[in-house]
Amino acid sequence: MEDTSPARTEASPAVIVARGAKKHYGPIRAVDGVDLEIGAGELFGLIGHNGAGKSTMFKMMLGLIPASAGEIRIDGAAVAGNGDFRAVRRKIGYLPENVVLYDNLTGLETLHFFARLKGVPTAGAPALLERVGLAEAARRRVREYSKGMRQRLGFAQALLGNPRILFLDEPTTGLDPEAIRSFYAILRQLKGTGVTTVITSHILAEIQERVDRLAIMTAGKIQACGTVQALREQMDLPLWFTVRVAPEDFAAVRAALGHLPVGAVEARDDHVAVQCRRDAKMAVIEALASLDGKVRDLTVREPSLEDVFFGFSD
Repeated sequence: MEDTSPARTEASPAVIVARGAKKHYGPIRAVDGVDLEIGAGELFGLIGHNGAGKSTMFKMMLGLIPASAGEIRIDGAAVAGNGDFRAVRRKIGYLPENVVLYDNLTGLETLHFFARLKGVPTAGAPALLERVGLAEAARRRVREYSKGMRQRLGFAQALLGNPRILFLDEPTTGLDPEAIRSFYAILRQLKGTGVTTVITSHILAEIQERVDRLAIMTAGKIQACGTVQALREQMDLPLWFTVRVAPEDFAAVRAALGHLPVGAVEARDDHVAVQCRRDAKMAVIEALASLDGKVRDLTVREPSLEDVFFGFSD
């Protein structure tokens, strides 16, 4: 596995470090030798198929399950060590994939309950409910909450105590588009204060432009790690141009591109779709620019995170 991201600077030291982390359940290798570094203040994505080991890795980093081998350090403290890590754990917020709440409590009572468990003041609970959009539902029983409201309440409990590190496992499940936008706005605000966030999501388009870096996990291993753009370049997936021209100019477009290494030229309605290698991008643009104004519009589509994911995981 190659980390294609830029070298870490002294201004962004690693706050989460895994070295050869493993978790085996008999013959099942849920996590199988993970090496990973996540910098302070990063918004880091961990993606993979169901069963790839993401949730197991989360629980190991949180100290909820012990590693079979290897070492994990959070903010300099070994997760396996009780004394130092107990203090670090107070700085951590966690939202599990399937949050369990008490139906008979109100939203406010739920936050008070978790605040007492964490040993933090309950006074900040109303402000947290307002922050996640649940102020008006604060005194309603949780059994009356929708799935999205439950998820927002779970996020609020993860934010109790102003954590410096957040682990969020599928945090936008059940949220509508407006709530998702609000959720990521909160994460951006937290990032601005130096909070480190690790997030898993099955909705790749959702995190594509929002994470600083990400790791692709398959069968318990990290297959690739870096920025989305760095992973695109590492996979060397082709680009797609959409060239809008009049139908009578299709032939001119084909002729202009005839000497270039393009993989496909497809005419549809009033545009031509052109696939090309990444290293031919500028040559294609120059060839199209030479068509004396025949090109009415031009868009370039980079490979999506989904394309990159399947490229590494297949």
